[in-house]
Amino acid sequence: MTIPDKTQVLIVGGGPAGLLLAQLLHREGVDTVVLERRARDYVLSRIRAGVLEQGTVDLLRRAGVASRLDREGLLHTGVEIAFHDERLRIDLDDLTGGRSVTVYGQTEVTADLYAARDAMNGVVVHEAEDVALHDVDGSSPYATFRKDGTTHRIDCAFIAGCDGFHGVARATIPADILKTYELVYPFGWLGVLSDVPPVHDELIYAGHENGFALCSMRSLTRSRYYIQCSLDEKAEDWSDDRFWAALAAHLPRDVAARLTTGPSIEKSIAPLRSFVVEPMRHGRLFLAGDAAHIVPPTGAKGLNLAASDIHYLSEALVAHFTRQDDKGLETYSARALARVWKAERFSWWMTTALHRFPEKGAFGARLQQAEFDYLASSRAAQQSLAENYVGLPF
Repeated sequence: MTIPDKTQVLIVGGGPAGLLLAQLLHREGVDTVVLERRARDYVLSRIRAGVLEQGTVDLLRRAGVASRLDREGLLHTGVEIAFHDERLRIDLDDLTGGRSVTVYGQTEVTADLYAARDAMNGVVVHEAEDVALHDVDGSSPYATFRKDGTTHRIDCAFIAGCDGFHGVARATIPADILKTYELVYPFGWLGVLSDVPPVHDELIYAGHENGFALCSMRSLTRSRYYIQCSLDEKAEDWSDDRFWAALAAHLPRDVAARLTTGPSIEKSIAPLRSFVVEPMRHGRLFLAGDAAHIVPPTGAKGLNLAASDIHYLSEALVAHFTRQDDKGLETYSARALARVWKAERFSWWMTTALHRFPEKGAFGARLQQAEFDYLASSRAAQQSLAENYVGLPF
């Protein structure tokens, strides 16, 4: 592979956000190069979320990478909220005028985007080491990095930082310019992936005195389950038998009775945090996805928020290169953040409504029961949940 020394848009980060931006720009004739610090096999092996909002599905179709998603994705027109032994189905289709979500793993989205990148002979530089971004607040930004022991430089018009929470892009912006908002939750999620049929044909979000649980899936034969756990826990201390017993104890009895168990394929613990930085632009550097914001996974918003960022950013860059119109670039941060904060609110609400917070005691537990009772009795409350869950408009 020949590494070019210049491009129109340099994209730092070869995950789904960076690859989706590259695909959308390519279809509009804008040249891109993608830098990724990990090997391709590593990127494609990462296990991540699998619930796509309606707007994300529409954006992937617009990018021309949704043919397999349309064949294999599981369309869900509802979602279940459980509290102790009570269950409530939220009819997404009815409450939102026909909108829905699609279950399709982030790993599969990334694979589809890589296939599209290969088909266009697009450049992705994997295992790019010591990436540094220069002159991002000037007129001629560029990046330097090492690949196979050789130092390279790529000049560009703009840089898109899609390199995640620990990436170089956000760290390039001076600390006195960024304002950080963060809430760290006192628990994590222990997740297991297993080749067993899902316990239910729709997702179940369960609040219980033992803690939160989520019953999800990746296909009709592969399930993804989570339970709330202490941050002191270690995944290797959890045998499969221990996990299945704990999961059953977090679920309504009728759901637990139908649970099919089996060996785990992957087991991990993820901490939960809410995190946002403002602004999402500094000069000619634009942040997108986890580089700018993190949500607890309770609302299934992480990948979907990255997709909405890419929607705004791709439109803005295309307008600049095709029509010399910079309004979208100038308003990108404000537009993206307006949607980010609404998703942060929803994810925070879902988290506080369903997880066990021991420090809140009996009063907190009764408030959670009242929250569920209100949701069960109010179509307006259900509609609010449904509208946020399927995704607010871009």
